[in-house]
Amino acid sequence: MTISPLPKLNSFPRNLPLDGAVRMELVEGVPIFRATSDVQNRIEALLIKQQEFTLDLAEEEELDCYEEIDDYLRFVNRMVRNISISQSESDA
Repeated sequence: MTISPLPKLNSFPRNLPLDGAVRMELVEGVPIFRATSDVQNRIEALLIKQQEFTLDLAEEEELDCYEEIDDYLRFVNRMVRNISISQSESDA
């Protein structure tokens, strides 16, 4: 199994709470990392505003940061899932 390099994050959104921003769930025994409902609500509010109006520069940067974090969490979740699958196959 080849492990891809871990992507780098450029920054966190200023409004991102450093405590309680990410939650974990177990899906078929594998931990999955997801944004909390507060963070998801903020992203949704920015997306709704973006559809109706023009976001200011700070809001655009915030939304871009959230997108980077989402990409990062997807990567981590995919790696954790792939490692879990690989271990299950080698145990069989």
